[in-house]
Amino acid sequence: MENNTDLFRSIDFKSHAGLDLSWKIEMDALSKNEWFTIARMILEISPPFHSAIGIPRGGVLLGELLNKYGTGKEEDPFCIVDDVLTTGKSMIDYREEMNIERWQKSCALGWVVFARVKPPKWIKALFQMNS
Repeated sequence: MENNTDLFRSIDFKSHAGLDLSWKIEMDALSKNEWFTIARMILEISPPFHSAIGIPRGGVLLGELLNKYGTGKEEDPFCIVDDVLTTGKSMIDYREEMNIERWQKSCALGWVVFARVKPPKWIKALFQMNS
């Protein structure tokens, strides 16, 4: 089955954080098999994590795929995932709103597929733009 959606699109749009942007990474262009491979790529380089939680809407599938490999160990950090990081605000807000202890929030691990900017220290990106 051929996918007719381009991964990168020149289009003016407003980001989740309210920024006016001139191009978009269209993550809906990825197939389920590609998401599976992305999860495997993350697993190869990620430290162990208790469980994975995907930020709605873009991180949900990735969270489900990674969660299967969570250790369940209390001492391991929670892994918060999303598809694209533009400012990092949604990842930070999500971590702060989680119903977990303060020390667990400070130990949280974050993963995104693409980062448009350099992410905070606790968030890793598979692919990052220079900034």
